[in-house]
Amino acid sequence: MFRELVLTVVVCASAFAQDLAVAAAADLSTALPQIATKYKAQTGRDVKLTFGSSGNLTTQIRNGAPFDVFFSADEDYPKQLCTDGLADSSTLYRYALGRLVLWVPKESPVDLRKLGMRALLDPAIKKVSIANPQHAPYGRAAEAALRQSGVYGQVSAKLVLGENVSQAAQFVESGNAQAGLIALSHALAPALKDKGRYWPVPLDSYPVLNQAAVVLSHSRQQEGARKFLEFLRSPEAASLLQTYGFSLPPEKP
Repeated sequence: MFRELVLTVVVCASAFAQDLAVAAAADLSTALPQIATKYKAQTGRDVKLTFGSSGNLTTQIRNGAPFDVFFSADEDYPKQLCTDGLADSSTLYRYALGRLVLWVPKESPVDLRKLGMRALLDPAIKKVSIANPQHAPYGRAAEAALRQSGVYGQVSAKLVLGENVSQAAQFVESGNAQAGLIALSHALAPALKDKGRYWPVPLDSYPVLNQAAVVLSHSRQQEGARKFLEFLRSPEAASLLQTYGFSLPPEKP
């Protein structure tokens, strides 16, 4: 059984102010640390980031995890927290639209551009990594895309499930899988950018990945949490998100 991948990043700890604790979807594991660093440079405020699948992070929040802000890859999770009084609905902010891609290593013989999803039927592809659909939005998107393309029945026995989309990307990067359905943000990250090729999965083949953030009701740093969300609306933060393949949403959820 794979364990939840949790990455913690502390941006220049301060002796005078408590870190702002942010729980974030795994597809933000490259972009959000850079945004937090820029936020620290502008405000002097420290940020602690914890990454995981949106579903598992939601469970942690329900169980009392002391986060101040939650960034989800599926806006339904923060909406549910708002409904249950665990998050402030007035702060709910759709910050990005995520994209799913099919990624293979450079040395892979499959022709992604020609075959698209049917490349997964190639005998060279023994294992295909995706995030766990039970609690990872990108996993649900991957499963939907496989079904829509008509290859799920032939590919299902090849699937290797990561606890989140970061772990799914690690599986294909390490060679434990020969292909992976991962976030575009990971395909564009330094760890994978020069190691392989990707094919953008058509947007109409999986549920739209509306990503949203919210300030949590039990946060003792309500003002600081709101300010960090406001920074996400800045051109500087938006530019970083776009660098890693996120589209900016036209409106709030």
